[in-house]
Amino acid sequence: MIDFLLKRFEENCDTEAVIWNDQSYTYGWLIDRLNHWQSVIEVQKIPKGTIVALEADFSPNSIALFLALTQSRCILVPLTPSTGPKKTEFINTSQVEIIFKIDDSDNVTLEKLCRSVNHNIYQKLRKLNHPGVVVFSSGSTGESKAIVQDLYSLLKKFQIRRQRQRAITFLLYDHLGGINTMLYQLSNCGCIVTPIDRTPDVVLNAIEKHNVDLLPTTPTFINLMLLSEAYNRYNISSLKTITYGTEPMPQSTLTKLHELFPKIRLLQTYGMTELGVLRSKSKSSNSLWVKIGGEGFKTRVIDGILQVKAESAMLGYLNSPNPFTKDGWLDTGDIVEVDGEYMKFLGRKSDIINVGGEKVFPAEVENIIQELDNIAEVTVYGEQNAIMGNIVCATVRLVSPEDLPGFSKRLKSYCTARLPRYKIPVKVSLSKDIQHGNRFKKLRKIIN
Repeated sequence: MIDFLLKRFEENCDTEAVIWNDQSYTYGWLIDRLNHWQSVIEVQKIPKGTIVALEADFSPNSIALFLALTQSRCILVPLTPSTGPKKTEFINTSQVEIIFKIDDSDNVTLEKLCRSVNHNIYQKLRKLNHPGVVVFSSGSTGESKAIVQDLYSLLKKFQIRRQRQRAITFLLYDHLGGINTMLYQLSNCGCIVTPIDRTPDVVLNAIEKHNVDLLPTTPTFINLMLLSEAYNRYNISSLKTITYGTEPMPQSTLTKLHELFPKIRLLQTYGMTELGVLRSKSKSSNSLWVKIGGEGFKTRVIDGILQVKAESAMLGYLNSPNPFTKDGWLDTGDIVEVDGEYMKFLGRKSDIINVGGEKVFPAEVENIIQELDNIAEVTVYGEQNAIMGNIVCATVRLVSPEDLPGFSKRLKSYCTARLPRYKIPVKVSLSKDIQHGNRFKKLRKIIN
């Protein structure tokens, strides 16, 4: 299943594979550790198709164990400490049979659960003799969806050799984007650099210390990095590419980033846990227009909404109906504007605010407000109104304190010159609370 990876590891035994707690591990070490975990799997009599939870970050052992379990055709359920109170829900929903927990010192403990597993999706994977991975949606307003991917399908695209890089594992171990980063680096014998946390100072310090050339991240993190001016405290001249995704990027943030770092390539990415990560190409580093698709993916736009058909599409949800059309297309819910081969993401269909029959995209209004001085974070949302159906509201976290009446007047005056009247926030509130989670993604549904 991972023979092509092992062959590349053997060809690069002395090459740096992982940096964890500032300690370096080679591909030769990774081979030895992978063999160790395969022996453990045999001793513990873990059969093919076993549902195995891995609670970890991208540590050396967690990477080797991920590969060993994949080779053994197990079905993996990656978890992280950020799972928090949902951990029990995730373990029960995915019917986990064994838990490997890997702590901050890379020590591993094993726990076996007495459980009967009988979901038809798991039976399908076992019949195919393929490994799988279960990843959960954010589920911020209800039960998270348990998404099952065939790991064999995900691995296929990594058989094509691409550019070797040194990358920060910013997206977490239980995020499909994080798994994609790991598998890309391993398949090209690049170096995985895992920071002790994902704050701007820690991440940029790791970039300086370990000559990182790729930072896959989120618009929220980029905004916080710019606000903190952490980039002035570290030498990040090794950085060649910043990729961003998971949420809309404000044009104002992208423009500022490009002005500060004109030599760094800025690339918008697109993917969904249900589909995998598509290949992408931004029109330019300061443009939000992007071309997506590539091998194994087809795209189309129906009524302004992106639909995707993918060879790497999920097998299904464990706890929700199949969302695909009869001919295999997924309605992503992302509203896009199209210009030839390129498209621009305007926002999620579920986030649209209907004001008297007019559509308002929160990201468009947030982008304008973000241009103001003294803005740390802003979240725009709709609130029901008896006359207009909905009104536009904005919750703002400031860098430095201001009185609400004066700030509200300043915000509305700025928006009046740049937005139609129906898009201007009617209700403005200030909050000291951060508006993003530990994945550095805006908590829009919680604010709303």
